[in-house]
Amino acid sequence: MDVPYHLVPYLKKAFDGLKEPLTQFLETSKPDWIIYDFANYWLPPIASQLGVSRAFFNTSNTWSICFFGPGSNSVHETRSSPEDYTVPPKWVPFSTNLAFRLFEAKKMLRSQEQEFYYPSGAVSAMTGCELIAARSCSEFEGEWINLLQELHQKKVVPLGLMPPSVVDNGGEKDASWLHIIDWMSKQEKGSVVYIAVGTEVAPSQDDITELALGLELSGLPFFWALRKDQTSTTIDTVVLPEGFEERTRDRGVVWTSWAPQIRILSHDAVGGFVTHCGWSSIIEGLSYGRALVLLPFQSDQGLNARILEEKKAGLEIPRDEEEGSFTRNCVAETLRRVMVNEEGQIYRDGAMEMKKIFGDKHLMIGTWITSFNVFATTKMARIRRAHGKWNKIVIV
Repeated sequence: MDVPYHLVPYLKKAFDGLKEPLTQFLETSKPDWIIYDFANYWLPPIASQLGVSRAFFNTSNTWSICFFGPGSNSVHETRSSPEDYTVPPKWVPFSTNLAFRLFEAKKMLRSQEQEFYYPSGAVSAMTGCELIAARSCSEFEGEWINLLQELHQKKVVPLGLMPPSVVDNGGEKDASWLHIIDWMSKQEKGSVVYIAVGTEVAPSQDDITELALGLELSGLPFFWALRKDQTSTTIDTVVLPEGFEERTRDRGVVWTSWAPQIRILSHDAVGGFVTHCGWSSIIEGLSYGRALVLLPFQSDQGLNARILEEKKAGLEIPRDEEEGSFTRNCVAETLRRVMVNEEGQIYRDGAMEMKKIFGDKHLMIGTWITSFNVFATTKMARIRRAHGKWNKIVIV
């Protein structure tokens, strides 16, 4: 279910309502392990008292957690103003661009007041765990995995990137997909820009206008997944610039219903991906070697954009540092640089290099098997195996 960002505090309240029934479940089922994420921050002391081993599952990368330091209080002890977050943390021992823009830092501090900002919530949830499991792999961010272990003095187990696969579920017979693939098949290889900013992001009218006019100025073929039915409060009220669709009809598609993102990204016509920098979308894009045009909006997306640009897998659309606004000219210039200009070859090559990791299913399966063995070889697991019992693992 898609939950827009402004409704997330209500989701937090719903999770808090699980505290009592989950406690009763643990008392009766007596699992060996419970794997939980940041939403269940209240779970560790309950599980500990019941003798249940605890693993925190970080659904994103590890650099976002490293950014917030070695403990839940360190953020407030070392950084108090938005400007403090616009430079890399002093506890990172290697060179990095990991930092917020000023407008992102201000938004992050406002989100923290709602007590549901993901990275800082994750730091709090990790306090009572025995190990940290992450949707990551050492081949991509080994230095950050090692740093996270040092900062929290806990073993970090990478589970792999869990890249999705294109599944043949009869979609070829779906009228919508037939329309999309018919259009895609008429485009040159690697020429199409795919645009999707997630289902939680609610772009403003100015964002939509500048992005649209930037696409038009770029002169590039594009497929824009702009859902009119997504559950935001503003997407239904924003409008495209007058005449935009007519002027770009010969080279672009604005798709206003659900779009099969994996299928689209896997098509050879797609060369670039304008993304809001959510971790799942990044994984999906780099699994197929699509050069990224980075347009973060909220949460840890800005941090993701800094690292991906640092790794030469994509280029960020410049924004105003104070307000976070961007212009059509910046959109067009960034698109053309990433997609066609000679100086952007470094990003196209970088994305293809990332494909060797993100798109390697055998590597990811091996990482998963290795991580599972960590759970299977703990002291409690060995005792249960000696008594001919299977291990019980609960995931919440």
